[in-house]
Amino acid sequence: MTSKLHSWFVPANINSHANLRLFCFPYAGGGASIYREWQKHFPKNIEVCAVQLPGRESRGLESPIHSLDQIVNAIAEEIQPLLAMPFAFFGHSMGALIAFETARQLTRKYKRIPDHLFVSGRSAPHLTHRYRKLHLLPDDELKNELRQLNGTPDAVLQNNELMDLLLPRLRADFEVCETYTYSVDMPIHCPITAYGGLDDHAVSMESLAAWKEHTSYHADLKMFEGDHFFLHNEQQKLAQDVGSMLQTAKALQSVSVR
Repeated sequence: MTSKLHSWFVPANINSHANLRLFCFPYAGGGASIYREWQKHFPKNIEVCAVQLPGRESRGLESPIHSLDQIVNAIAEEIQPLLAMPFAFFGHSMGALIAFETARQLTRKYKRIPDHLFVSGRSAPHLTHRYRKLHLLPDDELKNELRQLNGTPDAVLQNNELMDLLLPRLRADFEVCETYTYSVDMPIHCPITAYGGLDDHAVSMESLAAWKEHTSYHADLKMFEGDHFFLHNEQQKLAQDVGSMLQTAKALQSVSVR
């Protein structure tokens, strides 16, 4: 069980001395390494656990999953040993969608609710999307789309051998997003904070603000400089904002218990 657990969550220290875990979900095509530097921006009482999906980095020999439901069901099952302490979710783009649906699944099946849901670079899930079906495009067209998205370095796009390895993962992730269908359910009983990039032309402030419809608590919207991948250039500011909100919430809970 230990090896399997550690394959999904990096790192995953069941005996951690932290008092809160922040699970971070990657964007399409990304792996746990996206969040490699995040821990240094958080106090020691918050443990950052990045989610490693099949088919990338340390799990590169595994087949990627093409269905959001399958991803969510697997995570909800595997995450159980790590929920002995309070926890929160952060997800960017596709990761925001996975974090949201995993939070709903944990609530439905196990009555477990994250302390906070942070969603980044993703429109609210109930909004209709008219994106092109990128996962069905021929390789050359898909590479052109990736170039436009500005999330894949040109050096990688021009490396045919590397792209042969990456394209199946990317197609699977695009399929996860493009075949997703929102189903109406009760709002999540925790705060939601939505983050966006001021130059992200695919995700508007209005579509980010609409996340407020999915919480029975309060919702916040915060914008950063940059395009869809602002979380890289603004990593420190973003991580520190998340940490500050989690620390404030823990302090308020401590006061209320006394």
